[in-house]
Amino acid sequence: MQDDFYRIKRLPPYVIAEVNAMRAAARARGDDIIDLGMGNPDLPPPPHVIAKLAEVAAKPDAHGYSASKGIPGLRRAQAAYYDRRFGVDLDPESEVVVTLGSKEGLANLAQAITAPGDVVLAPNPSYPIHTFGFIIAGATIRSVPTTPDERYFEALERAVRFTVPRPSVLVMGYPSNPTAEVADLAFYERVVAFAKKHNIWVLSDLAYSEIYFDGQPTPSILQVPGAKDVAIEFTSMSKTYSMAGWRIGFAVGNKTLISALTRVKSYLDYGAFTPIQAAAVAALNGPQDIVAQNRELYHRRRDVLVESFGRAGWEIPPPRASMFAWAPLPPALAHLGSLEFSKQLLTEAGVAVAPGVGYGEDGEGFVRIAMVENEQRLRQAARNIRKYLQSMGVNTPAANAGA
Repeated sequence: MQDDFYRIKRLPPYVIAEVNAMRAAARARGDDIIDLGMGNPDLPPPPHVIAKLAEVAAKPDAHGYSASKGIPGLRRAQAAYYDRRFGVDLDPESEVVVTLGSKEGLANLAQAITAPGDVVLAPNPSYPIHTFGFIIAGATIRSVPTTPDERYFEALERAVRFTVPRPSVLVMGYPSNPTAEVADLAFYERVVAFAKKHNIWVLSDLAYSEIYFDGQPTPSILQVPGAKDVAIEFTSMSKTYSMAGWRIGFAVGNKTLISALTRVKSYLDYGAFTPIQAAAVAALNGPQDIVAQNRELYHRRRDVLVESFGRAGWEIPPPRASMFAWAPLPPALAHLGSLEFSKQLLTEAGVAVAPGVGYGEDGEGFVRIAMVENEQRLRQAARNIRKYLQSMGVNTPAANAGA
């Protein structure tokens, strides 16, 4: 019987899973692992959201099939969010669909709009679904930089000029996972103009829209006049409201793409559990204190991470947004590569990070650090890392100070 399946053949080994397996084994042995690898929020959702979940779940008629595209109240709540946050007007019926997290939405849209052999432009390094969602659907990926600068547009122009067939989709995500780079509205204006000129769909991942620092709110591509002609945008409740396990996200924007995604989803799922959707409405329409509180918390963690790791001998550029830091390997250990360095950090320092190569070949030389442990644990991670660096012969500032 054949077991060499077409789509499975196109998926390389998931290198991040190697570190995850090592972390799980270490914890099973009782080791204390400071987990900065997975972007899994350590905070609870707001109490009123949990209360709404319990209230609706207690109703006898709340346990049947839900609506695949999302209950009307949730789609209206998301449209209202876009209006107050970005000044973008959305039709809840034709321009909003609820997804089972942004990851599912991206993957199912890839299935809806991709034919085998299509060329998709995607960032490298990038969140894996940005590329592998389309690879599973049969597409060919042409990489573009993550840096939202002139190099980015030069890469787009080369791709259009030299790729056969011409690219049909451009995927982007800012604030970036994993690099934490941010884009401004002028960047999005150029992207929309490029997409219209070359008849390319734009898929924007805005999962970290509310985790920004230094008073610089992140924009939406849909703020650009005419963007809905070519663009769709994905957002998520996961990080904004600490609801990662609830699996609620959204796709909004271009009606043609929303319709295609909605149709595919109608064959594949019945939507999220209705009480979860009702609770998501409560999150979006209720008090927004949690959003600012989470932003401030991640901001403090960023500062503690950068300061304490720097004193330990590992200089990390401060991210401007997201819950991640994109950290170059310590120069003295760069020869190890990101995967081996991550393994050694886990076994020798008890600190889990994600190897950059797991996000694409251009991620080599970096690791992604998730700020999902409290400030005390971040400082403990820094102390552990200092000892590891010293054991590897790295001349750390703390060692120079006699610490």
